[in-house]
Amino acid sequence: MSMPFGLGPPPGSPPSPPTAARDLPAKASDTSAEAPWPVRVLSLKISDYVDKMVPLWVEGQVVQLSKRASTAYLTLRDPEVDMSLSVTISVHTLTAMGAPLVDGARVVVHAKPTFWAKRGTLQLEARSIRPVGVGDLLARVEILKARLAAEGLFEPRRKRPLPFLPRVVGLITGRDSAAARDVVENAKRRWPTVRFDIREVAVQGATTVTEVCQALSDLDARPEVDVIVIARGGGSVEELLPFSNETLVRAVVAARTPVVSAIGHEVDTPLLDFVADVRASTPTDAGRRVVPDAAIERERVLTLRHRARRSLAHRLESERRLLLATRTRPVLTDPRAWLRPHREHLAALHARGRELLRARVIRESDRVHHLGARVRLLSPQSTLDRGYAVVRHPSGQVVRAADEVRPGQPLQVLVARGDFDVSVSEDPAEVALRDTASDPPAAPVGPPQPSTRRRKQERP
Repeated sequence: MSMPFGLGPPPGSPPSPPTAARDLPAKASDTSAEAPWPVRVLSLKISDYVDKMVPLWVEGQVVQLSKRASTAYLTLRDPEVDMSLSVTISVHTLTAMGAPLVDGARVVVHAKPTFWAKRGTLQLEARSIRPVGVGDLLARVEILKARLAAEGLFEPRRKRPLPFLPRVVGLITGRDSAAARDVVENAKRRWPTVRFDIREVAVQGATTVTEVCQALSDLDARPEVDVIVIARGGGSVEELLPFSNETLVRAVVAARTPVVSAIGHEVDTPLLDFVADVRASTPTDAGRRVVPDAAIERERVLTLRHRARRSLAHRLESERRLLLATRTRPVLTDPRAWLRPHREHLAALHARGRELLRARVIRESDRVHHLGARVRLLSPQSTLDRGYAVVRHPSGQVVRAADEVRPGQPLQVLVARGDFDVSVSEDPAEVALRDTASDPPAAPVGPPQPSTRRRKQERP
């Protein structure tokens, strides 16, 4: 902690040894692990610094007020955060206020800060104390309301709808309060099986904001809690001020579970009503809003069932009339009449198909016959039937020219019906010369050369 303390020991402190004073750092920023300040030096320097502060006005909430002889002791707490200071004040000053000072009162104190060096505590010595008027408190609430509205926390689009039938309803209310009974009894009257998770907290006084925020956080963390109700009965403006506290309002905004505000009566409008997802005018109204009415829902189901039955009966009657009208048509008096045209058309197509198939078979049969005749006409057997022969060597090679044989060589002759062996009696070359020199003989003699040539002509 670094503070602009002066040099030297504070007034009224016991003198330190000269050598020790020379060894101590002069400023807090000059201290180190090797040259620290003793606790007494730090305490005295803090006391000296606080003594230089002038009296000031401070605002807070009174808690733990007690009186002893001529001095009263109280704790001044900041209602926004969990911070507080001890205050001492003369009993005569409290008596001069007129109205008695009670726990939870909002006050402004004119006090002088003091620091007790031996105990290391800071406190205020109050010289005057004034209660904060309701007008001032309401003015501050209006300023806070305008600031929250500017942030968009009151916008309807950010409000979440309540579930139709919550599994568990979280209820934050006062200890043994009539508001809790109103919420529970009215909810169970509408839906007898509804379940509650009730958190009893202080709903007025200095600890209201802290306890309500803690209960809200606990219920919001439970996954089975589907809606949270914050309920309190009627009261004065001062008693309902904790429900306009900024800390509580922002805690409700940050909650993931829908929140129902049921604070006071219809005319009471704390800031909690503006940020809650649903505002109930009273705790009784909250009990009616969180759950549906079983009797109404039962009547609605019966109505829907009746409408469904009427709709189904009407549909069946329409279909029955349509079926009856269809069956009484002339075309359906004879159930087979509508099949007859289709049957006749199918028979005509069948007969036509058979005729087309028969004609195609006859045409293809004639084509096959003609092709067979051509094959037979062009076959080697047909050539042999016309009187031609095939001359072959004993090896099976066909004789194609006269110079392929020699005198005395055996040959095989194939005719139309069978074959036989022959031998060459003359030289084919001499026969050829004699044939060219004389007239052609009446009948062909010699090797079957003409047959060989005719074979070449007849080959396809």
